[in-house]
Amino acid sequence: MTIKALLAATALAATTLSLPAVAAELTVGFSQIGSESGWRAAETTVSKSEAAKRKVNLKIADAQQKQENQIKAIRSFVAQGVDAIFLAPVVSSGWDAVLKEAKEAKIPVVLLDRDIDPSGKELYLTAVTSDSVQEGAVAGEWLAKTVGAKACNVVELQGTVGASVAANRKKGFDSVVAKHANLKVVRSQTGDFTRAKGKEVMESFIKAEGGGKSLCAVYAHNDDMMVGAIQAMKEAGLKPGKDVLTVSIDAVPDIFKAMAAGEANATVELTPNMAGPALDAIIAYKGKGTTPPKWIQTESKLYTAADDPMKVYDSKKGLGY
Repeated sequence: MTIKALLAATALAATTLSLPAVAAELTVGFSQIGSESGWRAAETTVSKSEAAKRKVNLKIADAQQKQENQIKAIRSFVAQGVDAIFLAPVVSSGWDAVLKEAKEAKIPVVLLDRDIDPSGKELYLTAVTSDSVQEGAVAGEWLAKTVGAKACNVVELQGTVGASVAANRKKGFDSVVAKHANLKVVRSQTGDFTRAKGKEVMESFIKAEGGGKSLCAVYAHNDDMMVGAIQAMKEAGLKPGKDVLTVSIDAVPDIFKAMAAGEANATVELTPNMAGPALDAIIAYKGKGTTPPKWIQTESKLYTAADDPMKVYDSKKGLGY
């Protein structure tokens, strides 16, 4: 081989070796809460799909609903030197120290689905969430319109204590109840966003309310708790969706099956695709230095039995719920 040919071959090899560095995938660590609900499982599935579409290496750590596990995961991601970190915070407080560590390492953090206390606002790049106050208000407005002037005793299944989304969904619903003297929340307790806990708490509500005959409606901060509550009502001899109205949030497939059976009335959709907008924000930030808005809001939509629930069920069941 001539010197000229050798130099050309060396240059080609150098160019070939440099290609992976130029086209290297971004690596994003995702500290996911866990799989406490069908919606959460769908969010994880959709996140993987959205990352694959963009050729992003997504590393997911399941925290099993424990903040200490999320903090450990974030520290592990920082140690690994990932390009960005996604966090779905199980509670809203207690993040300042670990997020400061990420910031000092120059690793941008994006919140998914839930927010954190205002003290941490400067520690993350953006938050991709719905307006969870509005979700609660939409649920309340549907109930107020449906019952009209009739006196209505409501029981409420709250989400996890300390979670921003639970506080906000309660706040939005309460804001509507305050405007309607005929609506009264007679009992409110956390069901931890789980189906089993929702059933257990609803059983206690029914017992405390003399068999549930005085109840007009159930409001649940997510559909999984409502599915559990529906089971509790059926076992108590009540007819959910008829004797007792139901309104909840998330729009997971099982609530549409309950609607089709006449056992549920309304749900407010929370899209499981938080990762898509978050990934686009990170890609633009890393590639072009584009700083996203502090809040990227996703759409919320009310569904009722008039929306062909089995058609909606079929459209959602492939998303990993």
